[in-house]
Amino acid sequence: MKKLFFTPGPSALYFTAEEHIKQALKEQVPSISHRGKDFQKIFASAVENIKVLLNIPDDFHIFFTGSANEIWERLIENCVEHESFHLVNGAFSKRFHQVSHELGRNALALNSPHGTCASIEEILVPETSELIATTQNETSTGVMQPLQDMYTLRSRYPEKLLAVDTVSALPYADIDYTMVDSVYFSVQKGFGLPAGLGVWILNERCIEKANKLRSKGRSTGSYHSISSLLEKAGKNQTPETPNVLGMYLLSKVAADMIEKGITQIRKETEYKAAILYNMLEAHSLLDPFVKEKQHRSKTVIVAETKKTSSEIIGKVAETGMVIGTGYGSFKEDHIRIANFPTHSKEQMEMLVDFLEGLN
Repeated sequence: MKKLFFTPGPSALYFTAEEHIKQALKEQVPSISHRGKDFQKIFASAVENIKVLLNIPDDFHIFFTGSANEIWERLIENCVEHESFHLVNGAFSKRFHQVSHELGRNALALNSPHGTCASIEEILVPETSELIATTQNETSTGVMQPLQDMYTLRSRYPEKLLAVDTVSALPYADIDYTMVDSVYFSVQKGFGLPAGLGVWILNERCIEKANKLRSKGRSTGSYHSISSLLEKAGKNQTPETPNVLGMYLLSKVAADMIEKGITQIRKETEYKAAILYNMLEAHSLLDPFVKEKQHRSKTVIVAETKKTSSEIIGKVAETGMVIGTGYGSFKEDHIRIANFPTHSKEQMEMLVDFLEGLN
């Protein structure tokens, strides 16, 4: 039985990915030189398609890394001299805060109880903080920080860099990039691709901060410093031998999404999220974990369970559908359901119908 993955990452491959993988093998993409013209075309195509799909301004740069987690380190090394400020609303935002501390910075955090995120009124960033780290969509808890909160922070603290984790939010999230400095994601979630590629979107303010730190003799990293990434990106290259196949697939899938239309993708995401949450609110065994509707993720739906999650997941698995466990300490108390562009309305309706029948 072929499985249908609703896991929140890695998740199901985008429905066109298999054919692109086959074509990549025919073209011997995994074997080409990362210093050759064929790779430069792949790099340029990936950057162009991501910018078009997400409506990213021309003056933003796009770099490729091994993962989104790597970008945590790169952000701190390149953009924070002394102090960062983190909005923590789950395991991944907590881990970013820890990374900053481990790199020797004064890492401050505003912690929110599980299943919630800070209200904009309670977010007070110290004058000494250089970077505000936010997680727009916390994959571990299904909490979504409204984009307007981030724009408000930018307006309140225009001198500080604003970094946004959109690992499980893009391409759904409709971001105004003029109101943020750094956005990053990985491809195994919303873009429906094999894991192993991070995408870092950043503006000139980040580059200026990295240059300032380097001029003071501060280390900004080695092969993946902003300066090294920028220098190679100017030639449509990367500092190291990268995940060429991943970049090729990202370019192709982004083009497919452009053809479908990002507006249509967002409408479908909202429809699927609505039927999932409506089912959970009426269910005898399942409840939405995030109680405030304006803070509920549209792309990673998390439910509390009145039976162990493994029992529910096991019953769903009998149909060939795979849903996710809770994260960390919530492993047996939650289920997590991905709602990404590759999950069709019909597939989501099938999952909802099955879950409705559980008791």
